[in-house]
Amino acid sequence: MKQTILTLLITSIFYYCSAQDYNVKKYGAVGDGVHLDNIAINKAIDDCAAHGGGSVSIPAGKYLCGSIRLKSNIELHLDAGSTIIAAPEDMKVYDEPEEFVGKQYQDGGHTFFHNSLIWGENLSNVSITGRGTIYGKGLTKKDTEHAGNVQGGSIGTGDKAIALKLCRNVLIRDITIFHGGHFGIIVTGCDLVTIDNVLVDTNRDGIDIDACKHVTVSNCKVNTPNDDAIVLKSSYALNKPVPCENVLITNCTVTGFAEGTLIDGTYKPQPVNWVCGRIKLGTESNGGYRNITISNCTCIYSNGIALEEVDQGKMENIVINNISMSHTHYYPIYITTGKRNRGPETITDTSSGGNIQISNITVDDADSYSGIQISGLPEKPLSNIRLSNIQINYRGGGTEEEGKKTYKELGKGYPEPMLIGRCPAYGLYVSHVDGLDLSQVTFKTMQEDRRPVIIMQDAKNISFDHLNAPQVKNIAPYRFTEVNNVSVNNSPVVKDYQE
Repeated sequence: MKQTILTLLITSIFYYCSAQDYNVKKYGAVGDGVHLDNIAINKAIDDCAAHGGGSVSIPAGKYLCGSIRLKSNIELHLDAGSTIIAAPEDMKVYDEPEEFVGKQYQDGGHTFFHNSLIWGENLSNVSITGRGTIYGKGLTKKDTEHAGNVQGGSIGTGDKAIALKLCRNVLIRDITIFHGGHFGIIVTGCDLVTIDNVLVDTNRDGIDIDACKHVTVSNCKVNTPNDDAIVLKSSYALNKPVPCENVLITNCTVTGFAEGTLIDGTYKPQPVNWVCGRIKLGTESNGGYRNITISNCTCIYSNGIALEEVDQGKMENIVINNISMSHTHYYPIYITTGKRNRGPETITDTSSGGNIQISNITVDDADSYSGIQISGLPEKPLSNIRLSNIQINYRGGGTEEEGKKTYKELGKGYPEPMLIGRCPAYGLYVSHVDGLDLSQVTFKTMQEDRRPVIIMQDAKNISFDHLNAPQVKNIAPYRFTEVNNVSVNNSPVVKDYQE
């Protein structure tokens, strides 16, 4: 019996001692912020992968790096106090952008992945974890890659902090990303993805989920004063239309403070950008979106929620619930389909959207530029949209002249209200919709707004139930054109409507 216990003990000690300690400093990393450390980090990853996988640890220190190449069954763990710093472009230490086969319909940031600070392709069981920081100091936020260039792009330039393509079972947890370049995180064509408790404070997009399925983004704080915070896309980067589906975004905060002030805790507002800090579906939307849930999120100094399908895909089964917005730029809710059609000419589908439910939304200090916009296409209206339990406090101040103008159709344009112009309705603008239920919706204004509360055109099967808004003397509260089959219940704004 004693011999058996001794044998087991010796075996356990031998196993423990023979297991590799994949600490990057044992592979030559210095961690002083001066010496280049990605070569040592890649050696540790290669060795760990060769032994079947495990955790590669980056202890406290500053690690100047070019491209770090992830592998399957690897956890890249950033200890508290560690910082990976993206090297400057002139060091030429980023991998070349890979060759892209086929026509490039999306920008280079969505097309090429290898020229990133941390990247992986065709991997399984890959993780980036820990309380450390990724500082994209030397990354560019510009789209420097275009079809036709050598290997698809600009040699030596890194433009993304983390880029993963065609990976399965991905975990990104607890890390901080500062100044992440074109994308702080982009995952494309990935399955079974969890992004949890990540802090991103960056100069362009925060977290992009493109043509992925079975994704959870939870408990994240994303500050993007110059672009989108959390965005779902379905581009043509995989040389075919692939839907973004079965996605949950929950318990997240998105903001548009000045860059770096979320991390340092000063939370400084900055001049309003045309896009900042929002949660969005689009604009790349070849494959469409389905089975998307966004819940329990807070948006501060941010654009509102945007659902945009403009590249011939289908947007369906979208549920948005329990959202708090404050200091909202341009619009609180924007739902649109269009005909940009950024894809092969052989695809003849028309963008479409339906089965969308948005509920329990509270918005304070909403921009007077536009109210809620819901706009489909004349040949394929949006269908089955429900808005319920929504309260919006607009800044107001719109003029009677603004309320009389004709609003431009989106058509082939980029889907953004700022590019279309100030909306003639301050509360709700609807066009080309079949099936819209509005229940328990309240609009307020901080100062008088002399535009109509609601403008609708080419809409049918509309239900108003407890819709309330201020009435302005000598201003018609609504303007309807070709609107049919309307039900009104306890809604003073439209109580006298007769078809």
